[in-house]
Amino acid sequence: MGTAGLGGFVLRRTVGTVLTLLAISVIVYVVFYVTPGDVAQITCGPRCSPVQVHQVALQLHLDDPLYVRYGHFLEGLVAGQDYSTGTSAEHCAAPCLGLSYQSDQQVTQLILAKLPVSLSLVSGAMVLWLVLGVGAGVLSAWRRGRFTERALTAVTLAGTATPVFVIGLILMIVVCGELRLLPFPQYVNLADDPEQWAWNLLLPWLSLALIEAASFARLTRSSMLETLAEDHIRTFRAYGVGERSIIGRHALRGAVAPVIALNANNFGSAVGGAVLTETLFGLPGIGQELVHAVTVVDLPVVVGMVLVIGFFVVLANAVADVLYAVADRRVVLA
Repeated sequence: MGTAGLGGFVLRRTVGTVLTLLAISVIVYVVFYVTPGDVAQITCGPRCSPVQVHQVALQLHLDDPLYVRYGHFLEGLVAGQDYSTGTSAEHCAAPCLGLSYQSDQQVTQLILAKLPVSLSLVSGAMVLWLVLGVGAGVLSAWRRGRFTERALTAVTLAGTATPVFVIGLILMIVVCGELRLLPFPQYVNLADDPEQWAWNLLLPWLSLALIEAASFARLTRSSMLETLAEDHIRTFRAYGVGERSIIGRHALRGAVAPVIALNANNFGSAVGGAVLTETLFGLPGIGQELVHAVTVVDLPVVVGMVLVIGFFVVLANAVADVLYAVADRRVVLA
């Protein structure tokens, strides 16, 4: 029965995720393609000739009703689409995010080339911010009222208020410049050299993780203090259960749910939102590419990037819901 209930919960979350992604696609399409002005000219770019602009207008079906235009857009996402290059037709396989008329590249291929860099940055930083943040939060709650808690609170507040580029610059100046412990970061593909991949990403990981860890430390501390004040914790103490066992086996469980939720939001948004970190360390990821696309007004790339970032945010939250349900079966019955 428990397995069946969990399966039904996963099915409901899957359907909800698909509907959410569909809603995001509608909003993105309306925001970027149903706007005042010459959409075909904006999409094609300032260097396009009138003939090319007309060709883009036909490709976007701008003369058709809005629902037909969106239907072609959605068809490209789920089934692929053909693009005319003037002399030949080019097929864009699903999920087709469009064609950049400024770089003559399919947006999907462009994003796939940048995605491993962003995933490398965020995945490594996530491990660090969970270890540092949750660890600091647990220690702060355990040592409540002592110097350790006050020191950790001051550090987390400073981490929350400090911009990521400040921490990154300090790390590069001290670690790379003064101490010469690490080379200045230069992205290396994981498949080419795993060791150099990790060493070159260590500073970007730390820079991003130290900022995010502050939020996790504060959230974990407040959640654990709330759990420690509950009646069943007093009962455990009355029966002589050790404080370490209470902290590790019972109080920490109360902090799992908000930590999972926050981690899902942070991971999803950081995939395309770690712009400052990628720019500072010269990492050719999605965030840096999004800034470039906005600068040169490459509309198909911007739309594709926004859809991909939205996809990761929704997917990360769906996975978080399932993990939370596995950790606490009461969620399945809610």
